[in-house]
Amino acid sequence: MGDGVLTLTSEIDPTAVKVRPVLKWVGGKSRLLPEILPRLPAAFHAYHEPFIGGGALFFSLGAQETPRNFYLSDLNQALIEVYEALRDCVDDVIMFLRQHEYESAYYYQIRALDPQRLSLPERAARVLYLNKTCYNGLYRENKSGQFNVPFGRYKNPNICDEPNLRAASAVLSRAQVEQRHFSTVLETARSGDFVYFDPPYYPLSATANFTAYSRYGFSEQDQIVLRDVFAELTKRGVYTMLSNSDTPFIRELYADFNVHTVFAARAINSKAGARGKISEVLVCGY
Repeated sequence: MGDGVLTLTSEIDPTAVKVRPVLKWVGGKSRLLPEILPRLPAAFHAYHEPFIGGGALFFSLGAQETPRNFYLSDLNQALIEVYEALRDCVDDVIMFLRQHEYESAYYYQIRALDPQRLSLPERAARVLYLNKTCYNGLYRENKSGQFNVPFGRYKNPNICDEPNLRAASAVLSRAQVEQRHFSTVLETARSGDFVYFDPPYYPLSATANFTAYSRYGFSEQDQIVLRDVFAELTKRGVYTMLSNSDTPFIRELYADFNVHTVFAARAINSKAGARGKISEVLVCGY
């Protein structure tokens, strides 16, 4: 693929990350960066992430000095608005975030607010507050698009991490952020670009299904469509990488590509004893 032999970026220091994700996110990739970064293409043009989530890889790359364009998207409107607000009006987001309190009754009062009655920075501050104080840092919406996670118990949650919010704002200033379906990356990615997909994972079992990051869910058919998008991009000369669960279904879907086994900490099991490292797959189209 491309104009020459591809070498991997093994010289990247996975610990040299200056900006942390601003949101706790199920399936976040902060702990997997040491596995992901050495497998990136040695050189690429624009970066695309159609399931931005917590954005660990984006923030790692955005903190580097290499000039490139970033295209971030997701179907989750509330998530996209957080990144838009941090990019465009971080001072206001911080101001509103400082006004929030860590207290159960107050939490449910803020959770019950209609986001559409709030300004953009107020909405972003609300999401950041709920994310830092909800149970297990879990983001989940019901079918009406309402955030429905209960209050979490923490010793001293850092609701307003101003230095990191400002650092994230600086990185986001280089990014185009939009709410859109993952398949639209076919319209924006060009040969020599790099696309990283981190979709809702295919469930390990019938009882392990968690795809409620937004009201839309993510079905088995969506996984098939995603594979087709991945294959088409690869065919066009786009560098492609995808994370997903280590299941026979996913391995069969991506049998024509390079599938690497990596290990990640289980994050959302309600039983602490059941948490631990489990295998995932990292699929590369190069």
